[in-house]
Amino acid sequence: MKHTKMVAVGLAAVVGCGLFAGCDLVTTDPYKDYEQIIAEVDITKGADFGEKGDFYAYRDAIEVATISKRDMVASFAANGSSVMSQYGWTYKDTFDAICDSLINRQVYVQYAKAYFLKNESETYTVAGYQAAVKDSETDLDKSVDGLAYFLTDEEENKAKYDLRVSFNTSLDSIEEGLIEEEDEHDHDETVRTTPTGVDTEDEDYFAGKEGDDGYRIFTGTETSYGTYERVDGSTATTRKKAYATFLSNIRSSGLLLKGEDTSDIEGLSYFKRELRSAYESKLIEKIADAFEKEAEQVITDPTDEWLTAQKDALQEKQAASFAADPSTVTSALDSVSDSSFVLTAPKAGYGFVINILLPFSTSQTQKLSDVTMDQGDKQGNKFVTRASLLRNVLATDQRGTWFSGETDYSFEAAEGDGAYTGTLDNAESRKYLFFQDQLPDGEGKTGTKYDALKNYLGKYTYNGTVEPPKEGEGNGKYVTKPEKIDIKKFIAEAEGYLTAMLPEGAASVVPGTAPDDDAYYGQSVYDYYKGTEGTGEVNYEKFVYYKGKVNFANGFDANNMFVYGTPENIAFSVINELSFAYNTDTAGLNSYLGYSVTPDKTDFVGEFEYAAHVVCAAGAGNYIVVPSDYGWHFIYCTFSFTSNTKNGMAPFEYKAEERDEEGTFSNLYFEAKKSEAVSKYTSNKQNEIINSYAKVSATIYEDRFADLSGLDTAN
Repeated sequence: MKHTKMVAVGLAAVVGCGLFAGCDLVTTDPYKDYEQIIAEVDITKGADFGEKGDFYAYRDAIEVATISKRDMVASFAANGSSVMSQYGWTYKDTFDAICDSLINRQVYVQYAKAYFLKNESETYTVAGYQAAVKDSETDLDKSVDGLAYFLTDEEENKAKYDLRVSFNTSLDSIEEGLIEEEDEHDHDETVRTTPTGVDTEDEDYFAGKEGDDGYRIFTGTETSYGTYERVDGSTATTRKKAYATFLSNIRSSGLLLKGEDTSDIEGLSYFKRELRSAYESKLIEKIADAFEKEAEQVITDPTDEWLTAQKDALQEKQAASFAADPSTVTSALDSVSDSSFVLTAPKAGYGFVINILLPFSTSQTQKLSDVTMDQGDKQGNKFVTRASLLRNVLATDQRGTWFSGETDYSFEAAEGDGAYTGTLDNAESRKYLFFQDQLPDGEGKTGTKYDALKNYLGKYTYNGTVEPPKEGEGNGKYVTKPEKIDIKKFIAEAEGYLTAMLPEGAASVVPGTAPDDDAYYGQSVYDYYKGTEGTGEVNYEKFVYYKGKVNFANGFDANNMFVYGTPENIAFSVINELSFAYNTDTAGLNSYLGYSVTPDKTDFVGEFEYAAHVVCAAGAGNYIVVPSDYGWHFIYCTFSFTSNTKNGMAPFEYKAEERDEEGTFSNLYFEAKKSEAVSKYTSNKQNEIINSYAKVSATIYEDRFADLSGLDTAN
């Protein structure tokens, strides 16, 4: 068999307990049929395990791995359909690829065992391995026990925790569907988008690590399930139904054996097969870490000079490319991330903006739509009518659904939380913040099981009234009513929050001057054009309602954009949080730095384009307020290539002393280049191992799964 389809399945886990959709692979007697062995893997057939080979002394600790037809079906049930759809594969293509993947995985696992026996001989020995498996009752038990031998207690517990989370996630998904079917309440309310990283656990976390009461799978009968948090609306009945559906799904795929006691989910052979897979994944992760350490040695000590040269070379390459074809800058800016950098631009004004849209109401939008054109406007615009509607645009805090939903993210701020209660008359009633377990402390970390949120300050209280649910009454949901604020009050909220959060002396708000309302809203048709009598080009300066800026005392330092606690990051985080609070332009939420802007013609509406050009030309920290047919736009420049940025058109510097300071450009660049080198090294090692052992170590019985490969003609 040719090993040609690793691109799709690679060394992926054998099964995925949450993805069963009921595949039509069941034969007349699936239990017996699926026990057939479709492949055997034994890397001790390789030359390295011969008498003169590096691994000869460890061959007795390498057991022959058998791959059953059940493993193949489980793998197909996990991701086969999606792979077929993505690559246009036939069943034969897919099952050939699955066979390759399962073989490659076992080759890699067996190699990992030999690697650790050889390179960590004080910890792992052949005698130790044999003692670990001598009392194993079945081949499956022996596989699990043998894998566990090569894991530390912490690694083993982490693997178990991740597996239990996977099972609960699968059951949660089924149960939520059942609850939705039974719930007669209105589900039309759209849950507000949450910041990137919400509910993201620290990758090293597992329940029990910090001395809590652990984490267990809940099937509906358990009275204690540790730190697992049940879904909203869960009852013992809905959970039992979800578990029954889960069992039906794995039974239909031939993965639940006859006569098994289903009252103990962790006693199922299916769970044990999943545990074997989880241990394999952890061992694969462990050897990847070992290879990573090997790779890091390549770029550790001499790396500063090398990285400086790499950065300078990239900057020169970009400068030449952008000068030759400025249109390529747009795509480069759109791909900017923690590992993809734009270091220069062909001219000033390229940058990013956050757009906070405060929209027209439905009725205001309709009124604007119903007007054919302003009287006397020869170009057919509706600027005068729109101005009369803008006066009454009222924005509201959009975060009400963060109180009640699948997860309640709110908490009542306590003294010492540094909560900002705004500039309005409702300051005393504003008590609620969000994401308590993920708000960073003074060092940018949370100290909980969750990762800290980045670029979200978390001090801006919900702007409205909140009635928490009374215990034992109602449906247990909060009742929220947002405060309605006009554009002047929104500007005051934004500038007040910035002023309160920015470190004194390092940065300050330089407010603008709002126009006289009668003069602004009362402009005539002719005032909006550069020509006379409503002719000529539109004069977009006439739409500007307000300008202000954050003044960075030492200039805006792009190298500190993502460093927690710097004025650059605080200002960005404040505006980002206000965007989540008020912005109805949801496409702009969770973008890296906001919308990319070029100083040339764009696809943005005219008023927005003009304003974006103005703030990007002025530089990071500048903001402007303009209208469009969508409502008010508060546009803040998060970064641009311009004169107010340190070092101007080449603002990014690689500094060796900042390499380990999280969030600095030097840190991000170092980590990106390190990751690139490590990924290449580990990928080469993996391919080398697979290519060296797969063909000589695998025995494949294709006739035993020919019926699966032949489903194309059968259907």
